[in-house]
Amino acid sequence: MIPALAGRHAPDPIASVETQVLRIPFVDGGEGKGITPKRWNALDIVLLRVETASGLVGWGEGFGYTCQNATAQLLRDMVGPWAIGRDSVDPAQVNRDGQLAFHLFGRFGITIFALSALDTALWDIAAKRKGVSLSRLLGERVRESVRAYASLVRYGTPDLVRHFSEKALSEGYTDLKLHEIEEACIAAGRAAAPDATITVDANCQIGRERMLAMAPFLEAQRIDWLEEPTFPPEDTGPWQEAAALGLSIAAGENLCTLEGFAPLIPSLAVVQPSVTKVGGITEFLRVVGAVRATGKRLAPHSPYFGPGYWATLQLAATLPEFDLFEVLYVEPEAWCGLAAPLVKGGAIAIPDLPGIGFEPDPAVVAKYRTG
Repeated sequence: MIPALAGRHAPDPIASVETQVLRIPFVDGGEGKGITPKRWNALDIVLLRVETASGLVGWGEGFGYTCQNATAQLLRDMVGPWAIGRDSVDPAQVNRDGQLAFHLFGRFGITIFALSALDTALWDIAAKRKGVSLSRLLGERVRESVRAYASLVRYGTPDLVRHFSEKALSEGYTDLKLHEIEEACIAAGRAAAPDATITVDANCQIGRERMLAMAPFLEAQRIDWLEEPTFPPEDTGPWQEAAALGLSIAAGENLCTLEGFAPLIPSLAVVQPSVTKVGGITEFLRVVGAVRATGKRLAPHSPYFGPGYWATLQLAATLPEFDLFEVLYVEPEAWCGLAAPLVKGGAIAIPDLPGIGFEPDPAVVAKYRTG
C-alpha cells in the first residue's frame, strides 16, 4: 500500500522547516449556529514548508481550525527542530520515527496534526524527486476527476437549509451533506433536493436515545449515512445499535493513526480519515489498507483550503475505493494556492503536476499571514 522508497535514492537530508499560519475570512450565509465553541468565519491554515539539502521544496498542512497556533507552535518548537538533518527520502520512516519520538506528548490531537504536516510535505518532495504527481508515485491514476459533495454548514433554520441546498444544486452538485440535528431542518434539505444524495453529520450532538428514535425518520428521508451521531465518538456501542436499525454510520475525521482507527472500523459503514489529522499521507494509506480489507466505503474528511486539499485530491486520483470528495460550502476571500482546482458541475479535475501540485500564492500568504 505504501511504496518502499528507502534505498532508491541517495540521502537527501532535511535542511529547513518553516511554519506559516494564515487566517482567511469566509462567508457561509448562516447565522453562526454550529459545531465550534465560537462562531467560525475564517479558515485557519497551518502551512509547512520543508526544503532538503538538494533544494527540493515540499508543502504540508496540519489541522488548524482555531487550534492553528498550537499546531504551529508544536511544529516550531518540537517537530521542526527534530526533523532537521533527517533523511527525507523515506517519508513513512520519518513518520514512524516521529511518532516514537513524540509519543509522550500524545498519540492524538496536536502532536499528530503537526506530524501530518511534515509527512505530507515529505511525500510532496518524494514525488517531486521523481518528477511525477503524488498519485503516480503511489500507483496508477484511476480517475482524472472526482465527484464532490457540498458540505453545508449548520444553518439551524429550515428556510436557510432549503435556500442553500437549492443553491448547491443549481451549481451542479448532486450530493449534499447537512450539518443539521433537527428533523425540520433535515426535512427541508430533502424537500429542496428530492433527487440528491444527502448525508447528515451531527458532530456528536444527537445522542444515543434520540438517534434511535430518529431512525425511521432518517430512513424516510433517504439519508445515505449518519456521521458521528453520538458522544463520545470512540464509543461504538450506539453505532452498532443504529446499524441494526438500518442506519449507515460514518466516522473517522477525529481519529489519528491506524491504531486509533482499527477498533472502530468494524462498526462503521463509511470510513473518513482526514489527511491533516490522521498522521498525513502515510497514516492515511495505512487506514485505506485496513478499509480495503473489509470492503467498507471510503469518504475522507477534506474541508481544507491549503495543501491538505491538494493532497487529498491526489489520493482520490489513485485510490479506487475513494468515494466522494468533501468540499466545505463556504466562500473564502481567497485561496492560498495558485490555480486552485475548484468544483465545476459537481466534480473536481485532479491536477497531474509534480508532487501534490500545490504552490502558494505569495500575495495571499503575505496578506493573510498571522504568524
